Amino acid sequence: MNTVLSGRTRGLIGANELALMKPTAYLVNTSRGPIVDQDALLKALHDGSIAGAGLDVFDVEPLPESHPLRTAPRTLLTPHIGYGTGQTYRDWYGEIVEDIAAFQAGAPIRVLNEEH
Repeated sequence: MNTVLSGRTRGLIGANELALMKPTAYLVNTSRGPIVDQDALLKALHDGSIAGAGLDVFDVEPLPESHPLRTAPRTLLTPHIGYGTGQTYRDWYGEIVEDIAAFQAGAPIRVLNEEH
């Protein structure tokens, strides 16, 4: 799933929606944590009513060490980095080196906010 978080999408996936999923289905959320009712998801995972969940986002980030999702069955949890690929990181780090070199040379590039 991937959607913006708003008043209309908060809790969009709750107990009713999870109950509609097949027992072989996996819920994947890389969007925003509060879109999925985490208590309802935990119940579905413990009941085995869905096959599992892959979560890259959570209601609270970073996910506290004591959070029950950390020990929930059939889950894959990533720390809000699931969008990044190896190539993305190579590009970002290459641009960071360019930014630093340009700044040191007195000719900054990719300036986001210039004060006048």
